[in-house]
This record gives sequence, structure tokens and C-alpha cells, in this order.
Amino acid sequence: MDTNVSTRERFARIASPQEAEPSRTNDSAPAPSGRLDHWLLTRALAALGHPPLTVVLWDGREISGSASGRNSRLVVRDRPALWRLVWDPWFYFGELYAAGRLEVPDGLEDLLTATYVAHQQRQPTSNSLVRRVLRRARRARRNSLSGSRRNIHHHYDIGNDFYKLWLDEQLVYTCAYFADPAMTLEEAQVAKLDHVCRKLGLQRGQHVLEAGCGWGALALFMARHYGVTVKAFNISHEQIVHARQEAQRQGLSERVQFVEADWRTAGEPCDAFVSVGMLEHVGPENYRELGAAIDRCLKPAGRGLIHSIGQNRPGPTSSWIERRIFPGAYPPALREMVEILEPHDFSVLDVENLRLHYAQTLRHWLERFEQHVGTIGQMFDERFVRIWRLYLSGSMVAFQTGGLQLFQIVFARGDNNRIPWTRAGIYSSDGEVPAW
Repeated sequence: MDTNVSTRERFARIASPQEAEPSRTNDSAPAPSGRLDHWLLTRALAALGHPPLTVVLWDGREISGSASGRNSRLVVRDRPALWRLVWDPWFYFGELYAAGRLEVPDGLEDLLTATYVAHQQRQPTSNSLVRRVLRRARRARRNSLSGSRRNIHHHYDIGNDFYKLWLDEQLVYTCAYFADPAMTLEEAQVAKLDHVCRKLGLQRGQHVLEAGCGWGALALFMARHYGVTVKAFNISHEQIVHARQEAQRQGLSERVQFVEADWRTAGEPCDAFVSVGMLEHVGPENYRELGAAIDRCLKPAGRGLIHSIGQNRPGPTSSWIERRIFPGAYPPALREMVEILEPHDFSVLDVENLRLHYAQTLRHWLERFEQHVGTIGQMFDERFVRIWRLYLSGSMVAFQTGGLQLFQIVFARGDNNRIPWTRAGIYSSDGEVPAW
């Protein structure tokens, strides 16, 4: 990767003007809305489940999705924007909002909550002809060895300085664990790192393999507080550079090895396998290969933990998120995660859902993001600000309303009897972690 390329130029490559939804530059007043506009919009609101939403058209005409007296308001600036929104609201809402052709006067959280809840409560229409055609046309980008590197570069290599503005001090870009809801983000992220270590029952001198290590916080925490050695794999160049610098700064370079390579290249034995926030980028087509990699590396008495965003049932990723934020991403259903383990006779020992913890994490991220929008706008542009505001807000609401889940699965080999008798060790306050 060319490290001399500016952050702004990297984003320009990711979302070039040719791909982006163009802003309207014609200052002449659009023609008044007509019967066809109103009919299409009414049908679209019905298809979304009659959300408590009032759409304000460019000529001031208002169309409401329900008779609720507390409707959120969405302003549509022009007719082409309306027609795109009606054709595919799940994709074009993001495109048009980013371009400034949709405005949300009452804030994104209320509007998205109203829309998500109404849509989840109606009969699913995922098998409609239009939805099937659009889904096929926007098939997720594959996560082959080369494809994964491109997909990860798209999101994680846009500049560490950007992420430092709104993540915690350790740059933990996964769900925090609010053991006490009053915790700060920094406290909750430390609690998450420790929660993972306690579930794994880490003991001094053991070897851990981490698949997808982010900026290195978990690997460094495991080495520093639990006395293990860690080999961590990541294909994000920016993250690996930062992680190695932190390992050197903390005096942990001899105990933590950050490898700029795909998890598929792992092969040495380990006492514990851990993956936090990577499975979303693997793709179901590669789950069998991931299971084989774990089976290849995990010792007979070893144990593993996979932490991933998920869904209650299999379904496609948001087409807009896949295009603009996470190419190749797919949040699996719980049964799809278990299919990684079944072919190798791994036993699932513990499952925890931290959905509301992720909603709280995102609220912290969004607040910090908004505190730095001026700087972020200078680093990139206003369109980038609106894209990421929508991504953070939409994700927060999806976790709040149950559209997304956060699963942690702990597992071991099926014939391994050296497993915890109870969960007490995970929540013990005496600092002791029982050995497996």
C-alpha cells in the first residue's frame, strides 16, 4: 500500500464521484408533486409497514405513513430522489441522505427506529420479485484471499487518525461490555477484553492464536495481564503498523507477534483460539475453511471463542452497508456460526448475546464522532460525514430494535472434559480464573 497517499485521497478512491449519488445542481424550482408521486409514496410506506413517518415533498406536500401524532419527518428535495427512494429504500436512503437530497429534521435515531420497528412487525416480503432482483444485482463481494484484502482495505485502512477521534484510547473497534451501565467507554472496553480472557480461562505460559486482531488491544491485554504469548493475524496494513508500535512501546514485542497475513495461513498449535469481530468479514462460503483452520491449530485440550455481529435468522446484508461501509460483510445467524464447528465435533459450551451492549457502545461512538465532525469534514468531506453518521446511527438502532445481535460462542473439542463446571469463574470478583 502507498503510505504517502493522503487520507482524503484514500476515501476518494473508495467512493469516487462516479459511484456516488450526485447532488442536484440545478437551482430551478422542480415541478410540483403530482398524483403519481403521492400514490407511489403511499404504496412504499405501506410496504414498509406504515411507519410513524411523515414525508415532506419538495413542494411542501406531506404524506404520512400512519395516523400517529408523533411522526418523524423526512424531507425529500426533488422528484428523482423520491422515485429512487420508492424503488429501493434500503439502498437509496443512504445514497440520497449522503448526497443531501434527503433531510431528517428530527434526527436519524427517531426516524430509523420508527422505520425499523414498523418493518419488523409486518409480514416479511424478502421473496418479492423486486427484492430478489435487487439482491442478485448487488451480490456481496467475495472474501477470497485477494478479495478479503481489498474489502478490509476499504474500511480499515482509511487512516488511523480518523478512528482515534472517536474510538476509545486502545482503539477497540468491537462491542464493549458494560458490566455496569454507568461505565465509560474506556472502562467498558477493558471489561470486554477481560470478559473474553476469563471465558477462555487463560493461564500463564499458554499460546493464543488470534484471527483478526484490529489495532492489537486484545492481544496486548492477554499478554500483559494473563502472561500468555499471542500470534495475531490481520490483513489491514494500517492496523498492523499501529499494533506493532504499541507492542514495542509496552515492552511486549517478544510475547506478541502481529502477522500481516490472512487467518488461512495459520498452522501452529495453540491452547486457545480467539476471534473478535472478524467473522462478519469471512463470508459463509468460507466457514468450512475457517473450521478446518481452527481444527488444524487447536490442541486437544484447547478452547476457543468467536465473537461476531449476527442475526436471528439468515438474511442478506444491507445493500448500502455492503456497498459503502463493509464490502463482503455478512452477519451470520447463530446456527450458521455453529456450522463452523460441527464438522470437527467441537462442542459449544457457552453462548451469550451482548446486543444491548453494542447499542450502548455505538451510542458512545456516535457522540464522539459528532464532537469531531468539523475535523472529520476537513479530513474527508461532508458526504463522508453523512455516510458515517448514518452507518453509526443505523447500526445503533438495529441493535436497539433487535435487527442485529452480538453473539459470543465458547467451544472446545467434543471429548475434552477439562472444562469449567460452572460459569462462576467468568464473573468471580476475586480475580482468580479457574484453569481448564
